[in-house]
Amino acid sequence: MDAEGIRRSLEERGLRCTPQRYAVMEVLVEHGGHPTAGEIFEAVNRADPRSSRATTYNNLRDLVQAGLVREVAAEGRAARFDAKGMRHHHFICDRCGRVEDMEWYEVPRPGSGTLGKRTVRECELIVRGLCAKCAARRAAR
Repeated sequence: MDAEGIRRSLEERGLRCTPQRYAVMEVLVEHGGHPTAGEIFEAVNRADPRSSRATTYNNLRDLVQAGLVREVAAEGRAARFDAKGMRHHHFICDRCGRVEDMEWYEVPRPGSGTLGKRTVRECELIVRGLCAKCAARRAAR
């Protein structure tokens, strides 16, 4: 996504394209992985030392709420963020905490009677285990 694409995506979701919000989106788009909020703040701060941690975190929250960014929660570890536009699932390594993208496939929705009055927007799958690198280390022992 280029600069105009970032601006357009923010505006389409009803968000103002502030320099700080733009910088957070730019870091996420260029990163290509799943950085933590702290890593995003450091990257934004390198480009603009006036940017505060609170502003970065607030912009991340707004981007998640707007559906432009996904927050991937890993138990016992810092949440990671993802701005890839394509739908995909995630694999989280129990040992190193690496978050990897997995191909999207439809996950069966829970039966309507099991959710009470809740409504489902989407079912996302998070698979946990050992990544290829950690599994190879374990097998080598």
